[in-house]
Amino acid sequence: MPRAGDGPGERSLRLAPRNSPFYTPPVTTPHPLPLPERALEIYRRLIACSGKPSPNRQHADPLAELVQTILSQNTSDLNSERAFASLMARFESFERVAAAPVEAIADAIRLGGLARVKAPRIKQVLEHIQAERGCIDLEFLRAMDTAAARDFLTSLPGVGPKTAACVLLFALGKPAIPVDTHVHRVSQRLGLIGPRVPAEQAEALLEQLVPPETYYAFHMSLIRHGRQLCKAPRPRCDRCPLDDLCPKVGLRTECSGLRTER
Repeated sequence: MPRAGDGPGERSLRLAPRNSPFYTPPVTTPHPLPLPERALEIYRRLIACSGKPSPNRQHADPLAELVQTILSQNTSDLNSERAFASLMARFESFERVAAAPVEAIADAIRLGGLARVKAPRIKQVLEHIQAERGCIDLEFLRAMDTAAARDFLTSLPGVGPKTAACVLLFALGKPAIPVDTHVHRVSQRLGLIGPRVPAEQAEALLEQLVPPETYYAFHMSLIRHGRQLCKAPRPRCDRCPLDDLCPKVGLRTECSGLRTER
């Protein structure tokens, strides 16, 4: 069924099938603005179009944020919130979670999906904190600088850069840019990071482009942009306020003479 805006004159884009024998790397023209200036202009336009996101979780419990972030992996926000609520209703404290059998933890978080993977990870993280600190608490991270707090978090079993950045930014109010699938995709299409830069390395590159005081709003704005316009299979470049700033890395367009499909 035709959808609004799907007329024949509309510019159409899609992700390039890199594994196809017909794949041709897109030709992009470098933008005249230097990269940091372009990143700031991207930030300004996103804020101008959609408003500046206000922090709503800063100074929350960092341990709760850590567990919630583990639960959020490969599932929706709603399911991860339900799983966390179920976990705390069942055990009431993280000390009891740490002492519980993995099977009981998995049963409590089943709503969030991948319970057999997440349950042992949560238990291992809590046990590691207990062994390192003598108690199950992460409030001591507030007194650390960002680099030291990040190092401690990534020393925990199964905690990578994105999870650590979520705790730093959302719970501790420290400067960090978590790179989820939306931030990674949008940043690559905009040419803010290279097309082959993995998410694990993207955070440090993005943090060099904008001032630390903008990290929260920049992160949230890129996510919102990725969900609303710069979608994975069918980005709406015809509606994008960043169109003239975007080299459309990894996309094929009718304007380039390459075939596109809807």
